Amino acid sequence: MVEYEGTRYAGFQLQVEDPTIQGELEQALAKFTGQGSRVRGASRTDSGAHAKGQVVDFLTSTQHPLEKFAPAMNFHLPEDINVLEAYRVDQDFNSRRCALSRTYQYSIFNRPSPSPLRRLTHLWVREPLDVARMNEAAQLLVGTHDFRLLAVGHPEDRSAVRNVMRWDVTRNGDTVVIECESNGFMKQQIRKSNGILVEIGRGKYPVEKITQALEGNPGETPLLSAHGLCLISVKYPSSTRFGPE
Repeated sequence: MVEYEGTRYAGFQLQVEDPTIQGELEQALAKFTGQGSRVRGASRTDSGAHAKGQVVDFLTSTQHPLEKFAPAMNFHLPEDINVLEAYRVDQDFNSRRCALSRTYQYSIFNRPSPSPLRRLTHLWVREPLDVARMNEAAQLLVGTHDFRLLAVGHPEDRSAVRNVMRWDVTRNGDTVVIECESNGFMKQQIRKSNGILVEIGRGKYPVEKITQALEGNPGETPLLSAHGLCLISVKYPSSTRFGPE
């Protein structure tokens, strides 16, 4: 399991010219084991997004004991990426394909003045947000829907239908948190959906704007900055074995 502050990375997935989370993990793994290994992630987080509970898997023939992996990789990783735990899993385990759901949080700092302490992890919105209306609209995203119009660059020959278990909006003081769980998310789907919710909270859009977006008339769909987005956890079947042996 891996956590990272993704500000300076071009997302999780490996790229040729830009630094990525996958690239840093693979370099650290190679330095530790002396072997090249391809790392797979449960979710391909966007450029600038963060994670508290990213799950990755890889194959290796190294003889290093399991308990050495996390501290050794952290020794070779930059300070904004940290391996929390390491496990042995069945050889057919795939962190992406075996996942039942992913949970993301989008954090908004909602007060008239910004916060230098939360500028890398929260979107600042100075206008008061009506969280009750945002949450009412968010419930329209729950269920099985085709999210193609709220995703960017999704291949035409691949399904854009996703099953959303929950999409909740809550407030704690000057922080508004939008938390969603689904069997899968597409590129920018969360940030576009939450962009509509924020405009509903500002009073610019009616609650029904969500239904219009899902049914083929999205109109203007603002894209929120990725720095407020964080992958919280990934859920697997209870039969999935994470252990030392």
